[in-house]
Amino acid sequence: MSSGRIDPTALVSASAILGSGVEVGPYAIVGPKVTLEDGVVLDAHAVVRGRTRVGARTRIFPFAVVGDTPQDRKFAGEESALTIGADCVIREHVTVNTGTSGGRMLTRIGERCLILAGAHVGHDCIIGDDVTLVNHVLLGGHVEIGDHAILGGQSAVHQFVRIGPHAMIGGMTGVEADVIPYGVAVGDRARLDGLNLRGLKRRGFPREQIRGLVSAYRFLFQPGAPLKERLAEALERFAGMPPAMDIVRFLTAPSRRNICVPRH
Repeated sequence: MSSGRIDPTALVSASAILGSGVEVGPYAIVGPKVTLEDGVVLDAHAVVRGRTRVGARTRIFPFAVVGDTPQDRKFAGEESALTIGADCVIREHVTVNTGTSGGRMLTRIGERCLILAGAHVGHDCIIGDDVTLVNHVLLGGHVEIGDHAILGGQSAVHQFVRIGPHAMIGGMTGVEADVIPYGVAVGDRARLDGLNLRGLKRRGFPREQIRGLVSAYRFLFQPGAPLKERLAEALERFAGMPPAMDIVRFLTAPSRRNICVPRH
């Protein structure tokens, strides 16, 4: 480590690897198998344990506990890991667990993620880049979240659920089924409620791509024939529309959960 700042009350293992400019605040704890890349900031009382790598310039706020053992009865002390990408913000009282042998042996958070106070990321979760978890979001084990997804405050996601890129989950929503890319899910038990059009416009998606997404959504989720019967035709109908094909590929990928569908 060079040119960093370690508070004298912090407990930093001699075996930990600290990059240039790392700051560790009062009473923070850094375990022996931890790597903090350049410019990481741990605020007072933050805890980083386990075989954990924290990406450059990520900031972890007070009383967050990152890299502790999974909350899983089957966990037997296996040498699992956690990786967090660069430029993330992890706010107060967030908990993030390492992986398990029943999953990937890895929990992974991408770059530029914003994880707000009190959120929990369970074992073996895979979170993409630019994801936002608002206050007190709860992710069960093995959850997958695509890039740019936003989960509203106090929403809870069941184990093994997939949430596609650019999806929006409403506050206090219970998500028990997979949510398609670009979709909006709301309700005490989530139901699909259209597409995240506002988010797509904000991120600069061209109008023709948005029209293609709307067309694909209406075709796939229209009342009538079962969704599975429409997928084969959708593979041909939307072959030249990349965002629309994101939805089709998501729907045809293997999953342990059902698909979140509109209330009709």
